[in-house]
Amino acid sequence: MVRPLLRLTARSNAFASPSRTRIATSSASASRALFSSAASHRLPSALRSDAHPRTATTVPAAPRMTWSRASSHTAQAAIPQTPDVKVTAAAPGQLSGVDAAIVAVVSSEGSPELVGNVDSVNTKTVQQLKKLGFKGKAQSTVIVPGGENDPAPVLLFVGLGEQPENGFKPETLRRAAGVAVRAAGAAELKNVAVIFPAETPEAVVAVAEGASLGTYTWNQYKTEKSEAGVQSIQVVTKDEDAVRRAEIAARHTKRARDLVNTPPNFLYPATFAEQAQKAAKGLDNVTVEVWDEKKLKDERMGGILGVCQGSQHTPRLVKISYAPSGASKKLSIVGKGITFDSGGISLKPSKGMHEMKGDMGGAAATLHAVLCAAELKLPVNVTGFLCLAENMPSGSALKNGDVITQRTGTTVQILNTDAEGRLVLADGLAVAQSKETGYGTEEADPDLLLDIATLTGAQMAALGTRTAGLMGDDKAVEAVRAASGRSGEQFWAMPFPDEMLEDLKSTTADLDNIGSVPWGGMLKAGIFLQQFAGKKGNWGHLDIAGPSGNFGKPHGYTSTEGTGFGVRTLVEVAKGLAQ
Repeated sequence: MVRPLLRLTARSNAFASPSRTRIATSSASASRALFSSAASHRLPSALRSDAHPRTATTVPAAPRMTWSRASSHTAQAAIPQTPDVKVTAAAPGQLSGVDAAIVAVVSSEGSPELVGNVDSVNTKTVQQLKKLGFKGKAQSTVIVPGGENDPAPVLLFVGLGEQPENGFKPETLRRAAGVAVRAAGAAELKNVAVIFPAETPEAVVAVAEGASLGTYTWNQYKTEKSEAGVQSIQVVTKDEDAVRRAEIAARHTKRARDLVNTPPNFLYPATFAEQAQKAAKGLDNVTVEVWDEKKLKDERMGGILGVCQGSQHTPRLVKISYAPSGASKKLSIVGKGITFDSGGISLKPSKGMHEMKGDMGGAAATLHAVLCAAELKLPVNVTGFLCLAENMPSGSALKNGDVITQRTGTTVQILNTDAEGRLVLADGLAVAQSKETGYGTEEADPDLLLDIATLTGAQMAALGTRTAGLMGDDKAVEAVRAASGRSGEQFWAMPFPDEMLEDLKSTTADLDNIGSVPWGGMLKAGIFLQQFAGKKGNWGHLDIAGPSGNFGKPHGYTSTEGTGFGVRTLVEVAKGLAQ
């Protein structure tokens, strides 16, 4: 992923691509060595007199160091998962075994007012809120002891803000539930009930999702783990099915968070593929196929192979399919899975580079969207393609100026090795299409073809860290926008200016992997992918670079670090297609 540099000068070139600089040499042999055969694989890093650009004198050869590329991975401890939290429905008046009740409060003319199934809350307890100055401001919380006949020994009140005329939006309820459950966990309350104004299935789903997601804490690699945290949640409602569906969606979102948060010495292409196989076990109508390096070579997957050729870990492509009997519609999702992105030869600054363990957030979202659809038994075919590689510098890594051949036969000149995600996605988009194309592997084209990726720093420059970029054909864009309205995950549709394609046309190959003009990086990345998405009018591109990770404080139901962004929207796309 190309991230913008943070150091800005008077005439900032922070988003610029590397300049195409001619290197002067005093040796004809050095010049030939430097510029010969851009597509060739050069020798690993032994010094040679004919390859040194600054001198014509002979440089003594360094001792040749040999290392073998890992055809299999080094054994590591099992990749951990955060503990599951039990989320159930409880009819009003039938709570049992709770330490605390979370009660929603609105601000009515500056005073707190309870909403939801709150008949059992003691009026004297409500009076305490006024004495404490609690006014019901959105996402504010206060904890008070429960009084006589209150539903629990402790009451945690959470504000919803002013009550709207047409009822609360599901996202308002989802965020408030997340904040409240996080506050309960910090107060070492283990078993809580949630009493919210949730009168529709959509509202119940939002409350249960927010509450479950708010429990998430990642401490799996700490030697001393905190015992704090909510362990069970009872949502006060009669709609058990809505709570069940919400629990499934939230759990898969949290599993995607786990993957994003896992250190890259534990999660790399081979172990990611193993996790996908393990997670799919026991689910009806789900199959997993893994392409290893040999298969990728046989299948001409030049983008995935090229990106990973500098790493000791070999790449993988994982195809995970959910195909229920009788389903006619099909959603295909291609996920970027760069398990660590150093930038390659175009090396990133060290500050913040550790965040690039999460450059596989698109693949994590893809995997768990497919698994979630299967567990929900949606009547629609969903197939995910996880494009897994590690982008590292070494003597065998891609170099600026190299040319690779994508699966479609399109040649691409590498001008920045940190613009690697589009290369693996291009191969994934190709195999996700029908065999009739000559490069696809599917029996028929999908009804919708989406890719999801932490692709560009320019996405964050344009839209910030909580709103994803959305591009593509009208059919796909509208499907994602409608789905995001239900999931609460924010997307903003972006244009595809025709003139930007010209900046990607190469003088050396068919395409360059970045443009020469620095501006519009998010759009150009999408336009690059458009060249590999086919002409069926069914493709959409989701750039989730910002929302996939939260490196500030928790907010709403969103945890620190991996967020699992995209899982619930992709599931909602599948639901919409099924209808």
